[in-house]
Amino acid sequence: MSSNVSTAAVEIVIPVRVYIEDTDAGGIVYYVNYLKFMERARTELMRSLGYGKAAIFADDLMFVVHSLNANYHASATLDDELQVTAKVTKVGKVAVVFEQTISRGDQVLCSGEVKVACVRRSNQKPASMPSQLLEQLQF
Repeated sequence: MSSNVSTAAVEIVIPVRVYIEDTDAGGIVYYVNYLKFMERARTELMRSLGYGKAAIFADDLMFVVHSLNANYHASATLDDELQVTAKVTKVGKVAVVFEQTISRGDQVLCSGEVKVACVRRSNQKPASMPSQLLEQLQF
């Protein structure tokens, strides 16, 4: 996947192919799978900054979705080739907000905003993000 991943500032675009397991009985992508595609893009963005799951876990930290808003504009179908974006729009000491889209070519199929909070793995209480990560996320 990394050969098709591109970053610009604090933004990433990844390709996602729609497989049969992503679709419902009507042959369209099941609504919750768009959220899974968005999760992949956020994970790849963090990985591109050097903060994969292992690095974060080593500091007794993890990221959890605090809130999200998703808008569905059109349906993706089997074998579609999608582009999924994640762009940092707001950074706080313990949370970051991402603007995300899922597109097929020039057509936006789903857009959303996701707020992700940093918490301690040991007690699941809010925790400050590592200072180096905060610096990287600033725009």
